[in-house]
Amino acid sequence: MGLIVDVLLFAASLFIFAIGCGALFLVLVYLRDRFQTTNSIHRNYPILGHLRYILKELGVFLRSYFFAADREELSFNRFQRDFVNDMADNRGGVIPFGSNYNTQGEGAISFANSFYPKLEEDVLHVRAVTFGPDTAYPYTTDSYLNISGTSYGAMSSNAIYALSRGAKLANAWHNTGEGGFSEYHQKGGADTVFQIGTANYGVRDEQGNLDYDKLAALAENPQIVMFEIKLSQGAKPGKGGILPGAKVTKSIAETRGIAVGEDSVSPNRRPDVANADELAALIKRVKQVTNKPTGIKFVLGCSEDLDDLLNSFIKNDVYPSFITLDSADGGTGAAPAALMDHVGLTINKSLPLLMAHLSASGLREKIPVCVSGKLIMPADIAWALAQGAVAVNTARGAMFALGCIQALQCHANTCPTGITTHNKRLKKGLDPISKSQRVSNFIINTKKQVGYIAHSTGAACARSIDPSRVMRND
Repeated sequence: MGLIVDVLLFAASLFIFAIGCGALFLVLVYLRDRFQTTNSIHRNYPILGHLRYILKELGVFLRSYFFAADREELSFNRFQRDFVNDMADNRGGVIPFGSNYNTQGEGAISFANSFYPKLEEDVLHVRAVTFGPDTAYPYTTDSYLNISGTSYGAMSSNAIYALSRGAKLANAWHNTGEGGFSEYHQKGGADTVFQIGTANYGVRDEQGNLDYDKLAALAENPQIVMFEIKLSQGAKPGKGGILPGAKVTKSIAETRGIAVGEDSVSPNRRPDVANADELAALIKRVKQVTNKPTGIKFVLGCSEDLDDLLNSFIKNDVYPSFITLDSADGGTGAAPAALMDHVGLTINKSLPLLMAHLSASGLREKIPVCVSGKLIMPADIAWALAQGAVAVNTARGAMFALGCIQALQCHANTCPTGITTHNKRLKKGLDPISKSQRVSNFIINTKKQVGYIAHSTGAACARSIDPSRVMRND
């Protein structure tokens, strides 16, 4: 009996002590709020004023889980995220009791079905495409859904490994982004597109210039199947990438060729490319050095720039092995709001424009087009293929398959799912083996759904959808 009384007294003492500490803490907060002069809310409403900022931070998550409708959020809504998770978990993507998709809304896509659709036995079959037939090592693939640029540094080592391994399992390719080719890309084993960013990470000399000897050595790796010269990207057309010094570990520094712990800032454009003729010369040189297909990536701004570019290719008799057209609403990383919100054309406007100008220049069959930027739903992918694109690349779709919850912590090194952080504790939560299988499932099952759309229109495969059977409310 005495022991029980002692335990109760001890517990009561701890409770009173905790209350005392809590009260002391509130007193200190009150005094701090009342006498500081930088925040009016805190000064006028000590203690209670903090609730305003707490609720503001929680609002992002409360809206997502409790208040926003399934198709209401930006940049990706709950329906889209749930769809990716269904594909990644092999759940089939079936919905009950009709669709809540606004078929009359702006940008809504619909397909004219055929009376005699193709049978579903070969829903995943698709005709192959060859990139760089004029190079010593052309790349032939039937993959039309691939993983877009995901830089090592912006992404954790576990995430890069999982993405590369998932792409390999799905027979897709994986674009390195501007962060270079790391040991984790190599370990994953996927066909890899090496992106030459504006800072030449991974293939730069001490002054930051493109080192052609390093480029040639990299091209010897059979896993690297193509090279992509980045002019601009969807999140921030007209501005380079920023990797905070806190994210620049020894491994990342060695991969990129930069200093450990220092901010990694890439130029807003290539210093060696100021016009279309200089770009054509760079494409020619990279092709000669690597002997592999070499393309370019950009966000389209206006038709005059495009005409200047295509005319230069014809004049110099130099053609990129592909064009990757990024959307103004693309991008996985953090970027200035002014650029992300207002600069560049979105895919629904720029892709038809690009294809029309390629046709007018007689280059449509000569330069394959890949697209990226927020294309994760089957209808969007099928629409892009019907417009003439040969491949769709997605980074954020693959990130959702990895477990991304759209926590908006990509730039803060505090990603709760371990995808965009180098915090060892958080990164450990991402198991690359199980997550790579989810990435593979997402790619394969999404392609099945695209195949269903293609066959319903009477097309033999996803790359053969008749554009006259596609309608978009613009």
